Amino acid sequence: MHGLVNRSLQGFLRDTYGVAIWGNVARKARLGFDGFEPMMSYEPAMTEAVIAAAAQILKRSRDSVLEDLGTYLVSHPNTEALRRLLRFGGESFDDFIHSLEDLPERARLALPELILPGLELREYGAGCYRLHVTAPIEGAGHVMMGLLRAMADDYGALVLLDPLEPEEGAEVLAIQLLDQRHSSGRQFDLVGGQRP
Repeated sequence: MHGLVNRSLQGFLRDTYGVAIWGNVARKARLGFDGFEPMMSYEPAMTEAVIAAAAQILKRSRDSVLEDLGTYLVSHPNTEALRRLLRFGGESFDDFIHSLEDLPERARLALPELILPGLELREYGAGCYRLHVTAPIEGAGHVMMGLLRAMADDYGALVLLDPLEPEEGAEVLAIQLLDQRHSSGRQFDLVGGQRP
């Protein structure tokens, strides 16, 4: 597992619940170190141990922890770079949804060793989709659900998201786009930063 994935999980726990909680999770998961290095690789079992320890310490389900991780990846100030990368998927939430299948390949252009979940979008009529998520870690669909909820808010879209039964070895999310312009959404500027 790429260290950047584990570092994101660490950042989520530390930024959301505090340094002490992260320390407790690292000890319970028996990591043997204080934090993940973003450019190293780790065994998937380590990632699983951190997720299990976090769920137990926070007294929350594994799925809800992973969904909150997905929300954090888009909405927290420390992850603004990822939000910007995702917003380049299109001007509307519908454009963004249609760009999801290309996301793993675009990420590999920057980090060739990074393996993101495989994403396959299937359309079932106007505004109705199913996203098939394939990953080595169970629960990647819940991370995507949190990320999609946060991105819908970011675009100002009204969207219903529901996890479905797995199909063909993939976690499946039902996506129903009810209103593309439900609210104003968050400010986004292609240039970023301050203009002269």
